[in-house]
Amino acid sequence: MAVENQINSMQQPKFSVAIQKEIYQKLIYNTLGEQRGIQFIAAVSTAVANNPKLQQCDAGSIIRAALLGESLNLSLSPQLGQCYLIPYPKKQNGTEVYVAQFQLGYKGYLQLAIRSGYYKKINVLPIKVGELEYFDPLEEQIKVHMIEDEEVRENADTMGYYAMFEYLNGFKKAIYWSKKKMETHADTYSKAFSLETREKLNHGELSQWEKDKCSSFWYKNFDAMACKTMLRQLISKWGIMSIELQEAYEKDMSLIHEDGKVEYPDSTQPVTEEETTEPEPEMEYVQEHQDSVQQIMSNEEFFQGMEKGGVINE
Repeated sequence: MAVENQINSMQQPKFSVAIQKEIYQKLIYNTLGEQRGIQFIAAVSTAVANNPKLQQCDAGSIIRAALLGESLNLSLSPQLGQCYLIPYPKKQNGTEVYVAQFQLGYKGYLQLAIRSGYYKKINVLPIKVGELEYFDPLEEQIKVHMIEDEEVRENADTMGYYAMFEYLNGFKKAIYWSKKKMETHADTYSKAFSLETREKLNHGELSQWEKDKCSSFWYKNFDAMACKTMLRQLISKWGIMSIELQEAYEKDMSLIHEDGKVEYPDSTQPVTEEETTEPEPEMEYVQEHQDSVQQIMSNEEFFQGMEKGGVINE
């Protein structure tokens, strides 16, 4: 994009200075319109102001990552948890610089899936100790006795994670992972998380410098990261993905270059607030699966038969 090329050419050391430049504001307004541009600038400025590491990032990388979130109509508000701008260290010309990485939150996955119009139901949640009676992986049926007191449930220990969806045509898919399985997954695939380090952190065995390095959401909010992982596993393997959802999935945890290409950082010391490196499913399988389901979903005779059978309710 010409806009992105012009943004990248402006190497501003401080975002607070760069965002006030006429060329940046003009480009943003021309891209988004005046009203939306004002809201965009306010949202990005707030996100940067609240994160000292983001303030050190290249302004162009911040704007490109934020524009991706804006194009997906996802909020940068950390309270909503839809998407994030994450500072990431990168070697450039022999020196370490910070660039902004786009990361999707689990609530962003939910938003995009709901908007696609394919899903009748979609949900993900932690299962607390004492709630699970059984999960049948063959029939994909679960029985739980939820803790009724919301505050008590919030403070209870987590024993596992459940995610499910149901298409409009009645097809359902559900998965359950134990917390131990999720911990092993995070320890294996997240560069920013270590079970050994978490144990030391919990037992007060880390120095302040070492504690400062434990900035990943896997340490700060393990359940939220686990919910994101569950949705990634569920939707990428069995779900129908809209164009928006595919773009978000493909560019999640990426650095966006001025030419539109994406890079997945390979750093041994990430400073992310929400960073995972998960195994990607075979894209040929995913595409083949989606194409077949799309054909079913677009088959009018199939839907007419489902409606007669009472699967789809008005």
